[in-house]
Amino acid sequence: MNRASLDKRPDEVAAMFDDVAPKYDVVNDVLSLGQTHRWRRIVVDAVDAKAGDRVLDLAAGTGTSSEPYADAGVHVVACDFSLGMLRVGKRRRPDIDFIAGDATDLPFADNSFDASTISFGLRNVDRPTRALEEMLRVTKPGGRLVIAEFSQPIVPLWRTLYTEYLMRALPAIATKVSSNPAAYVYLAESIRAWPNQDELAGWITQSGWESVAYRNLNGGIVAVHRATKPEGTITTTAAASQTRGRRRSSRAAN
Repeated sequence: MNRASLDKRPDEVAAMFDDVAPKYDVVNDVLSLGQTHRWRRIVVDAVDAKAGDRVLDLAAGTGTSSEPYADAGVHVVACDFSLGMLRVGKRRRPDIDFIAGDATDLPFADNSFDASTISFGLRNVDRPTRALEEMLRVTKPGGRLVIAEFSQPIVPLWRTLYTEYLMRALPAIATKVSSNPAAYVYLAESIRAWPNQDELAGWITQSGWESVAYRNLNGGIVAVHRATKPEGTITTTAAASQTRGRRRSSRAAN
């Protein structure tokens, strides 16, 4: 895979992450200039999970984003579609539940998590709004959603400089530190193609979440979106399927 779009082939994306899994966390730290640690702390604070809570950490990769929850006594489930990533994570943290799963068809029961979170993975899902619906389904009423994702810098000059870094410096650095530099060309392009903060907030709202808000980090390079599942919401697998069917029929009629 060498071109990014919002119509991604899951098998290709999974194979790409399998290939970069052994050095993925190290490369991310280098490319982000160490900012990944700060971003992860902000996400954990936003999730605000307590000991005994159940948290779904989707697109968890090797589980670095899951570790703070496990260390705090939270029952965290690290879910990802890359078996290579999951194997690396399980070797390092055998105490964490690593489960292979597709974000658009999660292998979990309805209303089974106190919070669902996904960091820097939603843009790699072929149907991100379907993933948002699935996270709504598996989260308990009143439960929280937290998404960290690359976004659009809010200052034009900063946006221009950042785009230059993405498309020029990032692949060059990846060539030095990664076993698969082409994967990071894809990742850079996927960031540039991703919707901005307000568009993503709209997707979240349309998927059934409420109280949607976001916080810009590093001038908008990253945005952390937060939302809540409405109390009394009934989101069974059957109901979600019917809703998706109605939406498909509506689109076909237009």
